[in-house]
Amino acid sequence: MSQHKNDTPPAKPTAPKDAAAAGGKPRERIKGIFSTQAIQKVGTGTTTRRTIQKMYWFVEEDPNHTLEIQPLNKNYVPSGPKRNISLDELVEKFSPEPEFYVSTVYPRLRELNMVIQKGERHREKGETFSAELEFGQALAVDEDNIRANFGLGLTYLDRGEANKADDIFQRLVRLDASFEKDHKHLFNEFGINLRKNKMTDQALDYYHRAEELAVRDDNLLFNIARVQFDKKLYPQAMDYLQKALQLNPDHAEARRFAEFLVSKGLATADLPAGGETGAASPADDAAAAQAAQTARSTQTIDATTLDDEPF
Repeated sequence: MSQHKNDTPPAKPTAPKDAAAAGGKPRERIKGIFSTQAIQKVGTGTTTRRTIQKMYWFVEEDPNHTLEIQPLNKNYVPSGPKRNISLDELVEKFSPEPEFYVSTVYPRLRELNMVIQKGERHREKGETFSAELEFGQALAVDEDNIRANFGLGLTYLDRGEANKADDIFQRLVRLDASFEKDHKHLFNEFGINLRKNKMTDQALDYYHRAEELAVRDDNLLFNIARVQFDKKLYPQAMDYLQKALQLNPDHAEARRFAEFLVSKGLATADLPAGGETGAASPADDAAAAQAAQTARSTQTIDATTLDDEPF
């Protein structure tokens, strides 16, 4: 993720101490800004001189004690690819920079988060041009910020501006962080809106990218089937519905969708046994739509948001 999760500054980063040296108590997890220095040669021949280049990194340790580092961009916010390092490498090559975090990085992260929140509020109110302005300002600070990219892409889709939305799609599909659990709600909403805006090829590429990153999710598989259905690829749609039901035999929407395809003679399937679906199998389009609306009346918009259009 390109943005710090909290508004509270982490404790001052220091070289970690051995647990036994601290009386056997587990040490606090590492979280903060560190720096590295490298000597570079500038110029050639008699004009050659050496300069010291300093680079800043955001370092965070997860509960499994895996250390992950991410560089700060020119605006001093964490951005770009992450990688794991060992504790020994951190101690040997990195220097803690607690003052730099408090004086520079934390204020910029806080300001960036406030701008994104303003953009999201504008979009919720249907104020798409104001939302575009706020998300654009956020991306000027961190072009890889996932929330800002999703927000801008959804804003363009709200306005039906497919070309601009496609530019954002091309960016998001290259960023692995787009498909992380923290962004699942935005990920689902963006994919659904791609399909609703007739951008079915992009939606399919987008969902398949999530598959490549080993996202095992029955709702993801259901949404892929929904796009395949729009493209009139009915056997492929059924394949994904069966995959969804293998993961979750009680996925009512997937079962109802599969039964609808069978009832229309669009695909054949041997569906795995499951619990109650909450509605009879659809006999025709009207019945399918009514059953879908009945089932969805109890759903909330959360991390497992499903497409809300009738089959």
